[in-house]
Amino acid sequence: MNPYLSIVVPAYNEAAILPVTLDCLRAFLSHQPFAAEVIVVDDGSTDNSSVLVGEWRHAFESLRVLRNSVNAGKGASIRRGILGSRGECVFVADADLPGRPEDILRLLEALHDGAVVAIASRRPAPMSSAPSRSRFLASAVYRVLVRAILKLPLRDTQCGFKAFVREPLLPVVESLRLRGFSFDVEFLFAAWKRELPIREVEFDVVERRPTRHAILLESPRMLMDLLRIRFAAGRLSRNAKAQIAEVRAAGNPSEGQCLGRDCDLPHQN
Repeated sequence: MNPYLSIVVPAYNEAAILPVTLDCLRAFLSHQPFAAEVIVVDDGSTDNSSVLVGEWRHAFESLRVLRNSVNAGKGASIRRGILGSRGECVFVADADLPGRPEDILRLLEALHDGAVVAIASRRPAPMSSAPSRSRFLASAVYRVLVRAILKLPLRDTQCGFKAFVREPLLPVVESLRLRGFSFDVEFLFAAWKRELPIREVEFDVVERRPTRHAILLESPRMLMDLLRIRFAAGRLSRNAKAQIAEVRAAGNPSEGQCLGRDCDLPHQN
C-alpha cells in the first residue's frame, strides 16, 4: 500500500545536519495518522552522509535512500526523489529543514482545501533581523528578477519547504531540465503556466545551523537560468501558435475551434 505522504530531502555533504533533520521528521511522523516515507537523495556526497543515512535506516523504518554516483545538482536530486516517490502528496525540504515539522501539516491543509501546490513563504522582515546581510540582499534581488523576467506572481520561490499533489505534477517534473538551484522557480513557473492552483503559506524560518554563504550572489548562472526558463516558455508558445495555424490551414473546423480556445495549451501572459 502506497503512503499518503512522501518527504524528499536532497543532501550533498550534509552529515552535520542530517541527524537533526531525520530526528525531527521521525518524531513528527510517529504522531501522524497517515503513512509516510522519507526519501533522502544523497547527491554524490564526499563526506560520510551516505554512511550516516545508511545507519539511520535501522531505526527509521520509513526512510529510503537514493544515491547519485556523482554530484548531479540539487534540482536533479529533487527530480529523482519526486519521480521515485510513491505518496499521494509530496513534500520537498532542504536538508536543514528550515521550518517546524508541524508546518508540513499547514501545507497539507492547503492542498486539502484545493491547492495543487503549496509553498512556505518566509514572513517579510527587515534586514536587521536577517541571518546575513548578503543573503537578505541576494533574496530581494532575486525576487525582483523572478517577477520582472517570468511575471511569476509569487513572493518567495526559493524557500526549501514545498508540498504538492503528486499525480498532476509528475508531467511537470518530468519536463524540467535545470539541475541546480533554479529548479524551484522552474518547477513553480511550469505549474503556474499550466494554471495549477498554487498557494503560499506564511511561516517563520527555523535556523538549525549557521547561515551558509548566499548562493544567489555567487552564481550568475541563476540569472541565466531565469532567461532560459523564459525563452523556453516563449518557444513553447510559438510552437502552439504554429500548431493552430497548421490545423486551420488544413481546414478542420472542429480541431481549429478547440485549439482556438487554447485547449491544453500553455497559459499566456
